[in-house]
Amino acid sequence: MAKMAKLAVLVDRNAVRRLGKYGMNAFGAYAREVLAHAGMSAVEVHDADELAASGCDVAIAAVCEEDDRTVEALKAFLNRGGIVFACANLNKLGTALGYAKDETVAVGYAHGVVPSGEEPAALRFLEAVPWRKVRDDALAAIEERGTIVRDRPDGPAAGVALQRFGIGAGMLYRWSVDIWNTIVRMQQGTGPVFDDGVPAPDGTGAVDEGILKADDRIAMDWECDRRTTETGMPYFAFAYADLWREAFLSVLLEAIVRSGKTLPFVGYYPDGVSHVLMISHDSDLNRNEHARATLDLLKELGINTTWCMLEPGYDKAIYEEAKAAGHEIAFHYNALDAQGGHWSEQEFARQLGWLKQAAGVDVVTSNKNHYTRFEGWGELFEWCEKYGIAADQTRGPSKKGNVGLLFGTCHPYFPIAWANDGNRMYDVLEMSFLTQDLELGTLSDNTVIRPFLEQVKRVEGVAHFLYHQTHIHRLESVRDSIRKLVSEARQLGFDLWTGKKVNDWERYRRTLKAELADDGSVQLSGPSSDWDIVVYVPVAPDGASDLSSGTVRRFGVPCRKLTLKIATVKSS
Repeated sequence: MAKMAKLAVLVDRNAVRRLGKYGMNAFGAYAREVLAHAGMSAVEVHDADELAASGCDVAIAAVCEEDDRTVEALKAFLNRGGIVFACANLNKLGTALGYAKDETVAVGYAHGVVPSGEEPAALRFLEAVPWRKVRDDALAAIEERGTIVRDRPDGPAAGVALQRFGIGAGMLYRWSVDIWNTIVRMQQGTGPVFDDGVPAPDGTGAVDEGILKADDRIAMDWECDRRTTETGMPYFAFAYADLWREAFLSVLLEAIVRSGKTLPFVGYYPDGVSHVLMISHDSDLNRNEHARATLDLLKELGINTTWCMLEPGYDKAIYEEAKAAGHEIAFHYNALDAQGGHWSEQEFARQLGWLKQAAGVDVVTSNKNHYTRFEGWGELFEWCEKYGIAADQTRGPSKKGNVGLLFGTCHPYFPIAWANDGNRMYDVLEMSFLTQDLELGTLSDNTVIRPFLEQVKRVEGVAHFLYHQTHIHRLESVRDSIRKLVSEARQLGFDLWTGKKVNDWERYRRTLKAELADDGSVQLSGPSSDWDIVVYVPVAPDGASDLSSGTVRRFGVPCRKLTLKIATVKSS
């Protein structure tokens, strides 16, 4: 019977402080968020010397000092049989093994890290530090997996994607790719937004229009990362950040199972749900007839949506009807200077106060900024935290040519702060959107619906579509687009949730902890609820077969799937 592995994340406080002193980010700390969203429990240690007393079997070296003391502590952990994971770091340990850093690859693609035959064949990354042998007696890798190339999917080779080394009784897994840095910068942008971004060469993404927005700092390539539909609609096709999560977690669980242990984890959704459709609206012109047309369509379809309200909003009766129908009343912060808005905490708070009074609500869960206005790095998240907004939806496309997965993710996530705020985690759940207002003529058309839904289903994310009430009112083509979206989503097994439901579920599931008892049973602790909780327990493959009876594949690893009813959920 496999025992439960104990997992540690090493985030060296001295290293974080040292980097922060010089304005450099310790985005390796984002490993904690990746594990938390995957439903995996881990302890955090703040110095490599703490590993010896941690009782852990596996350590993710997320942020480390590159010094002799850290090397010796990690070697001792490995010699005792520990498993260590690293992403583009531990270069001083590499020196001890007979390797040196090769030239840093600023941008490239990794081949051979997703299952063969699946799209995309290569995953985009934003930094990699491969190793090269510098001594004849260098420790040989037990396994080398995948390759990295520079600049383009067909670019020049730059090294191995993943190496596995046997050290003492333990195992070192080193990714050349800085997975944490890649995920953060894809999701949150390549840096703070101070000026316009780089427009698409084909003219379909003119983000340099003089309005600072979330899509001014995208990490994707206009040429390499877009595809076109049968009608010629360009779109960013791949959830690279989500696929990097999967790649890392797959190897992590594989290593744990190979060591004879397991690591139970909580599923992304409650039982019976595997991917979610979310539709939001932005009130913009604020005419009651626009709202009533939207209410009628949503009633016809039998769905609930998220209504992001822009000042001055609708008549009070509209809000009462929307709330009675089960729709979410959300905030649409206006910082567009041309419309009298301002990017400031004072204005954010003033407009939110207006909404609460106008709509008769005490709590507003979600926000989406008008025009996807965005400046800096974390100011918006700080304001959301301070004024009780739990979830933001601002990160999405503003142009015809940058619809899709331009931020590399369709999963809800908690963003990380810049170095000036200690790279802390913001207590705001981000839910990016894929597109807005299909079939207007000026934006994209319905041919993007299917590829968007299929990619979201592939990574079990949230397919968030935005439609404005004004366009729903005036165009049958837009109303038909929503009908088509809902129909196709239902055919593909999507559940339709509001932003509030996504937020409430994601926050709740992170309070749960799955552990393996001595008798092999799973113990789930956390607050009680009406949800049926799914827990996965990784198992060794059954002989020549990848999957045995009663197992499913999660992150590429065979797992027992358990559904724990409320009676078996123990309060912590």
